[in-house]
Amino acid sequence: MDPRDLKIVMELVKNGRIKKTELAKMLKITETAVRKRIEKLEKNKVILGYRAVVDFKKLGIFSSLTGIDVEPEHIWKVVERLKQMENVNSVYLTSGDHVLIVEVVTDSLDTMRRLHEEISGIQGVKRVCPAVIMEVLK
Repeated sequence: MDPRDLKIVMELVKNGRIKKTELAKMLKITETAVRKRIEKLEKNKVILGYRAVVDFKKLGIFSSLTGIDVEPEHIWKVVERLKQMENVNSVYLTSGDHVLIVEVVTDSLDTMRRLHEEISGIQGVKRVCPAVIMEVLK
């Protein structure tokens, strides 16, 4: 990855809907070159997908960022199980306070509570620490 690829990635992180023509102007290359670079970044799994950033509260939906502590020998089985769960939007392997952080989105706090209980019951999960998102600030 060169500096132009990095610039493309960073601009897409800020605005996933940025026009390729705008990226081309920033980088002083053709739109075709931008398109090819993006395709290569997607093929190499640098760019994993595109999503809308949503204030779920405005939709009457609840979300949390939930830390999960896992016994090391069970981590990949837990990850696979989490990836299959309908209300788990994202799964991150971290080096912070928790081994995993998941983004959970549900239609009610009761559904969220049940989902966190289900996660707690997965073999190898030691602790589940939900942080319900009260408001999206940026």
